[in-house]
Amino acid sequence: MSDATLNWSKWLLKTRFNYMTEEQKQQTLKWLLSVRDAVLYNANLKKSDTIIDLGTGTGLLGFGALDFIDNSGKVFFLDKFEDCLNACREFAKKNKITKPHDFILSDCNNIKLPANSIDKALMRSVLVHILDKKQVFLEIYKILKPGGIYSAFEPIIKSNTRCWELVPKDALSDYNDFKQAEDECLNSNTDPLTNFDETTLSQDLDSAGFSNGIIDKQIVESNYIIKPNMVKSWLCTPPSPGTKTMKEKFLTYFDEPKVDNYISELQQALENKTVSIKSNVVYIKAIK
Repeated sequence: MSDATLNWSKWLLKTRFNYMTEEQKQQTLKWLLSVRDAVLYNANLKKSDTIIDLGTGTGLLGFGALDFIDNSGKVFFLDKFEDCLNACREFAKKNKITKPHDFILSDCNNIKLPANSIDKALMRSVLVHILDKKQVFLEIYKILKPGGIYSAFEPIIKSNTRCWELVPKDALSDYNDFKQAEDECLNSNTDPLTNFDETTLSQDLDSAGFSNGIIDKQIVESNYIIKPNMVKSWLCTPPSPGTKTMKEKFLTYFDEPKVDNYISELQQALENKTVSIKSNVVYIKAIK
C-alpha cells in the first residue's frame, strides 16, 4: 500500500491546515460545517432515502446525512482509500451509530453499486482530485434512481488569488517569471485541480444526461495575518497526498536556489501583514 493511501486520512485531519493558526483552523472548521449543511440541504434528504457520500474522506457529509434518515434509509460511505473508510468505521463505532450504513472501497470512476439504486449522491471537494470529471458524472447518473439528486460542492482552484497578486512588483526579484509560471500552473488542463470551472462542469453534467442542473457560484474570501513560515507552508504543502506542491511545480520552471529565493522574498514581503485570499466555489444540484 502506498504512503499516499496510508496517510490520506491523516492529511485530511491535520496536514492541509498546518499553515493556519488555531483561530484560523476554527474558522475553517466552521466554514466546512456550513458547506456540509448546504450540500445536505440541496439534496432534499428524506427519511427513507438511500444515500451515498462519494469520496467520503473523514465522513463529513455521510455522518451528516445519517441524521436525516431512519431505519428505512441507508447511507453508503465510499472512498478509494481504506484508511479513510477505517477512520469512518472507528467514528461510527465510537459514537454507537446504529442507523443503516455501509462502506464501499471504490473510486468514483467505477462505482460498485447497481444502476438505479441510489436516491441521493453527495460529494464535497472530490472532483478537484479527479482528472476525468465527465466519467464521474456518468457513473453518478447511472447509480441514481430516476428523479434522484446529485448535490455537491467544489472549489474552483484556477480562480484562486495568485501569490503575485499579494505583493507589489518590486518586492520580488523575479516577479514576472513567477507570475507567468503560477498563471500557467493554475490554468493547466492536465491537472485535476485546475482543469475545470463552472462552465465545464455544466457542460459535463448535460453530457451525462442530467436535467435541471443548477451551479451556484460563490466567492469565498479569507483574511489572514501572515505568520513566520506561513508562505513556505503554502507552497510546500501538497494539495493532496501524492500530488506536487506549488514549490515542486515551480521547480519544473526554475532551479531550486531561484525558487527558494522567491519563497523567502515572498515571506519577507508579507510577514505580519493581513492578506485577503479569494476563490470561486460552486454548489451543484442536478436531477436525473
